Amino acid sequence: MNLYDLVIFDLDGTILDTSEGIVSALKHTIAEFGFSIPPSEVLNTFIGPPVQDSLANYFKLDSIEAAEMAKLFRDRYKDNDLLLATPYEGIFQIMQTLLDHGMQLAIATYKREDYAIRLLHHFSFDSYTAIMHGSDFDGVMKKQDIIRLCITEAGVADYRRIVMVGDTYHDADGADTLGVDFIGVTYGFGYTSIQDIKCSRMVGCADIPNDILKFVL
Repeated sequence: MNLYDLVIFDLDGTILDTSEGIVSALKHTIAEFGFSIPPSEVLNTFIGPPVQDSLANYFKLDSIEAAEMAKLFRDRYKDNDLLLATPYEGIFQIMQTLLDHGMQLAIATYKREDYAIRLLHHFSFDSYTAIMHGSDFDGVMKKQDIIRLCITEAGVADYRRIVMVGDTYHDADGADTLGVDFIGVTYGFGYTSIQDIKCSRMVGCADIPNDILKFVL
């Protein structure tokens, strides 16, 4: 018997390496606003969490300034850089294996939903799941809200039979809040080791994508 009925994946840093497109749009946006471009290790921390929050925190912006900067970023990203991404090695085979074992799959991302769906369709992730939810246009939703939408659509009532897979605190916090298990990945943009993962529901740490299977089969 499978451990889980539903496996929910984060997008950025979990199934897709979106760093090229996001960093390109960030550099353009930061330069347009007259700021010095931070080093790569700082820019990489902007990938995954809500970009408006990351910009506000790093550049000490008020809410209006952060919203303006985030809008420019989103316009640049949508029109020029969205599809500059690469699926992580083996991720499609992993998804197919989970489907072959009778599990449902879903994708829950902080990326704005219309951007996320366009990106996921482009790379054919819709061949593995139709359950894809992202952030609202105003960035009000929390990660647990997005995860909950996936659970509702999948129709899984027993939260003990659900696991979230992601690379950041936001993914872990969403899992903790809802009471679903969590697998942290260290090959993405957030966590770099198992010591970084603070989650009472953690059941495993994947240093490479194939490690995910060890904790769900």
